[in-house]
Amino acid sequence: MAKLAVLGAGSWGTALAMVLADNKHDVRLWTHNKQQKELMITTGKNEKYLPDIILPKDLQIFDELEKAISNVDAIIIVVPTKAIRETCQRLNHVLDKSMMIIHGTKGIEPNTHYRVSEMIQEELDDSLLEGIVALSGPSHAEEVSLKHPTTLTAGALHEEHAQFAQDLFMNQYFRVYTSNDVVGVELGGALKNIIALGAGISDGLGYGDNAKAALITRGLAEISRLATVLGANPLTFIGLSGVGDLIVTCTSVHSRNWRAGNLLGQGYALDQVLDQMGMIVEGIKTTEAVHQLSEQQQVEMPITNGIFDVIFNHKTPKDVVDHLMARTRTNEVEDIISVLVDKYSH
Repeated sequence: MAKLAVLGAGSWGTALAMVLADNKHDVRLWTHNKQQKELMITTGKNEKYLPDIILPKDLQIFDELEKAISNVDAIIIVVPTKAIRETCQRLNHVLDKSMMIIHGTKGIEPNTHYRVSEMIQEELDDSLLEGIVALSGPSHAEEVSLKHPTTLTAGALHEEHAQFAQDLFMNQYFRVYTSNDVVGVELGGALKNIIALGAGISDGLGYGDNAKAALITRGLAEISRLATVLGANPLTFIGLSGVGDLIVTCTSVHSRNWRAGNLLGQGYALDQVLDQMGMIVEGIKTTEAVHQLSEQQQVEMPITNGIFDVIFNHKTPKDVVDHLMARTRTNEVEDIISVLVDKYSH
């Protein structure tokens, strides 16, 4: 069995640490918050993020990074997108050997438009980086912690790296597939958060299943359109890290992005929404980044632009929906085929 460090003790980091502990690995879960560490050790729970779940007794909790990563075989990074660079910079000072990095973070960095693996690649010293794997797919931490059946994709440039992650996590309730389309796996995981905000807004406005089905379907077209321009395989988006993750995030109250969108749809201001959430909502910054990226790449993304207008330009959700419904008519099949033509005609 392997010795592993999971960096980030939010709901998803904790759930992944529990899976690894169930697989009899030696697992250290790191939090930057000493008070959280002490509370987790005292109560045997992660009260803030997974309050009803008892942690495995052999799961070790650390707040000192150097101790958490000492002599480990791999590091699993599950911190928010905005903390990726700082975490890697800290690792540069405490790592003493090349390391396999697996990340479970879903986001795009504003301004640089970097995916998470690109941020890791840029910040972590080359001599310390053995490889990067992106772990993504339809997965609520609340359900994983209850050992409900869950299936994800491990995306990496090298098949052996993806298989390494697959071997670490696979068990009777947690199934992992491999993919060499790391671009698609990461973009699918990040961009679906934008559409989930939209699904929440639709529900907050009181619209029904028809509207949400249209939003999810057309949202998938937007995701595919941008991602293929950026080098992803369009087939990735009919898989787990595409339509699978999109469905689960757009239709569940477990989804932070859906809950945030739902409050926006009810008329709450963004600062009120974030205060009520009390957690990072990755879709907010991702919407900003992808809005910038779509303009830079000249890719049409009307749903994303509409959600951007709600969040950052203070337009009302109802006005944005009315604008989307009044857009120039087009042909759905031709629109979808254009994605494949753009991908393979160069």
